[in-house]
Amino acid sequence: MNGEWLIRGRDGRLSVYQVSHDAVLCRAERVPGGPWDAPRRMGGDQRLHSVLAVGQGTDEYVHLVSWRPTATGESDVVHSVHFRPLLAALDWDSVGRPGGKGDRTGTPVVSVDDQGRAHIFVRNGDGGLGLRPQKQKGGWGPWRDMKGADLQDDLATAVDKAGRVAVYATAPGRLLHWRQEAAGARFQELVSVEAEARPGTLRALATSDEDTTLFFTDASGHLSAWRPGADPVALLPAAGPGPVAAVRCELDGHDCTVLAQRSSSGRVAFAAYPSERESAGAWWTESGPPLAADAEVSLALDADDRLVAAVLSPSTGQLLLARRKDEPGLALTAWQEV
Repeated sequence: MNGEWLIRGRDGRLSVYQVSHDAVLCRAERVPGGPWDAPRRMGGDQRLHSVLAVGQGTDEYVHLVSWRPTATGESDVVHSVHFRPLLAALDWDSVGRPGGKGDRTGTPVVSVDDQGRAHIFVRNGDGGLGLRPQKQKGGWGPWRDMKGADLQDDLATAVDKAGRVAVYATAPGRLLHWRQEAAGARFQELVSVEAEARPGTLRALATSDEDTTLFFTDASGHLSAWRPGADPVALLPAAGPGPVAAVRCELDGHDCTVLAQRSSSGRVAFAAYPSERESAGAWWTESGPPLAADAEVSLALDADDRLVAAVLSPSTGQLLLARRKDEPGLALTAWQEV
């Protein structure tokens, strides 16, 4: 899954989105902080590939993007919207693919600007970045070639507080970044910096009113942070091999960025530091039981703006949740299976 898949909906309920074989499932709280419903299939009965991108706008609607097989050796990108956790999602709608007919070209990501318009990004068949944005009055614009070359199948996207969409990618020895000049405007020419990111480790987050930050694991094994206009900064050794989950929240009156990652020991590791102050340092604290090798972690804030962490194992279907306690620091409740 690409992006945070633990989501607080418009009505305050938490939802979890997951890939299950050829479908996307959702589980949601019946009431904020209460028991959870059983998994429900999203977007109708269409058969999907096992990939999912999740994005959410300021209207708190959830946008889902996947690939759908259409014929032997051919697929197209599909999109759905889930307005509220306990409602059915819209049926999957095809948005085509960059470059016309063909098979999958990469793992998509989706961002939603402050006007509720989805922006779907995916590597195209030429190794550059493809974009298809929603129009202001409905429908979709054409696929656009955002340029770039030799992109690896690893994208991350975020929307800053001004409503500008930013997207990040990697190429051999480089990090790349595109951002809108203003909300709803065209994208600026790409910016790049020399850095070697390990595949599958990118995660982007809006970390201030002006900027988004890319988190990635570099070639030396350090979790690093990059904001275009400066060099990447090594924050701390990565706890494990996959991407981090990240959320911005208030801890003890301070604006902080909280990170979580499945550690090499199999448990979930947490770290927090003042947002955009990487020089302050951070360190990992492990929590919970050892997890399956394919377990993923996601972070969100609940209806009371309290930090919630979720762990999901696709192989077992096990879903565990922990919430921040009402005490100083980053202490969490015991992990509970949903």
